[in-house]
Amino acid sequence: MKFRPAVILLGGFFYLLSLPLYSAQQDKDRSAIASAHPLATAAGFEILEQGGNAFDAAVAISATLAVVEPMGSGLGGGGFWLLHRASDGFQTMLDGREKAPAAATRDMYLDKQGKVIDRLSLDGTLAAAIPGLPAALVHLASNYGSLPLRQSLLPAIRAAEKGFAVYPRYQQLLEFRKPYLNDAAKEIFLNKSGAVPAVGAVIRQANLAATLRRLAIGQRDGFYKGETANKLLDAVNSSGGIWTQADLDNYQVVERVPVTGNYRGARIVTAALPSSGGIVLVEILNILSGFDLDALTPLQRKQKIIEAMRLAYRDRAEYLGDDDFVQVDQSRLISMPYADQLRSTITDRAIPSEFLSDRPVPEGQDTTHFSVIDQQGNRVSATLSINYPFGSGVVAAGTGVVLNNEMDDFAASPGVENVYGLIGSEANAIEAGKRPLSSMTPTFVEENGTVLVVGTPGGSRIISMVLLAVLDYLHGRGSINDWLARGRFHHQYYPDVVQFEPGAFSEAEQAQLSNLGYELKELQRIYGNMHVVLQNGADGSLQAASDPRWLGKAEVKSPQRKQSKDVDELKKIGASQ
Repeated sequence: MKFRPAVILLGGFFYLLSLPLYSAQQDKDRSAIASAHPLATAAGFEILEQGGNAFDAAVAISATLAVVEPMGSGLGGGGFWLLHRASDGFQTMLDGREKAPAAATRDMYLDKQGKVIDRLSLDGTLAAAIPGLPAALVHLASNYGSLPLRQSLLPAIRAAEKGFAVYPRYQQLLEFRKPYLNDAAKEIFLNKSGAVPAVGAVIRQANLAATLRRLAIGQRDGFYKGETANKLLDAVNSSGGIWTQADLDNYQVVERVPVTGNYRGARIVTAALPSSGGIVLVEILNILSGFDLDALTPLQRKQKIIEAMRLAYRDRAEYLGDDDFVQVDQSRLISMPYADQLRSTITDRAIPSEFLSDRPVPEGQDTTHFSVIDQQGNRVSATLSINYPFGSGVVAAGTGVVLNNEMDDFAASPGVENVYGLIGSEANAIEAGKRPLSSMTPTFVEENGTVLVVGTPGGSRIISMVLLAVLDYLHGRGSINDWLARGRFHHQYYPDVVQFEPGAFSEAEQAQLSNLGYELKELQRIYGNMHVVLQNGADGSLQAASDPRWLGKAEVKSPQRKQSKDVDELKKIGASQ
């Protein structure tokens, strides 16, 4: 293992990056995992060492992130798992996105005058959709894993019982959401005096461990029926929510055909609706394929990317929604003739978004992602979420489960401004049983046997972050670590602003872009938390990297076959089954 130190300047702060560049040997018994937390990466390798495959590891990583990243994902949320099975090349996307309860209505967040009620879709149990992550873990283990669910959940159970150490990102997001936490959440996440805990303090979650055990023992019914379900329903409906047992019974994971495209000879395999990520990513790449980006100046290159983002995000706002409920002409949106048409409208100056049409609805600020390739070549790219940091701010008492606020990802009222002053479209209006539109973009990039597995959290910026990484990779702009460390920029059509991290544009570039008609907004904080693995088709060597901005852990190693650390616990759970 080789370490490559680099120093970059972000927002006036120097970050010393000791980023692992793994030069894997040519043997075929190595695996790679990159996730948002060291304990989650370790959980994945623990399961691989016990004979599990990438899909078993994905169960362990997903469940462990639910413990150690309660601000980003959890059993009370959902996500998308993009899968590749090496034995036959089969690829699918598991859609574990949350669903609106049956009692949800189009105007449920509006007052009598038709105006959005402040924070009603953000805070509290009325903001929570029906969770999909537990059902997805069961489906993943049952249909693709080689180990029983109970074995893959043990690392997460152990992490919940033993606890995790508080880290700066947890602190930052907990402080942000602290005013909106309910009593059960405060009891878990704050210290005894009601303050945000110090770095290094240990957060233990006995109730969440018990909930994970019930899931391990009862499979799907261990969460969606019985003790856990009763506690969830009590918590939701005693505080203004609208869940029913029928909502829990009727939740189903759906397997979707991934969106595919091509760019510079590479095959792009990415997320399907109800994630907008795949369609928007492929649409942007199609538009850019008509430009010789390598022949442009750095400023010209960035300007073309910004305009392609603007056009594709416009289509996201106008056309995209859950295609189980609305008709989406996906084939047109990702076709090359349509990209040619859009490209012809791009000039060397800004095209004001007001010259286009409707405006998009925003998404949450926090999510999580991980990437896995195992010894056999099975791979998973998974992006999970509970929407805003700590979701709705509600923990269902006695469960340790943080409830999502994914209902805010719907357009609260098509044609009416929501709490952010943005307007959504009819395609993403609230309907009973519908899944809200997402920007999560788990992606594979396949080129001559070489495979990049990539994704990130970051709300509406997810797509543009994945885009920039894919472009850097396919245009050979540095190493895997360079892509992750490079400053990011983003345009989502409305607001008509180019958002960027410190360092993404030089002062000269900022001045030039302003002269071309762009409004620029330098963000005061870094964003995203990308985790990637890369397998070289020539020799099978692997690299893995985690975003240097945060705590993630990327590792490549040969899992050594080991017995479970919790043999007695496994026997106990097995006997219960």
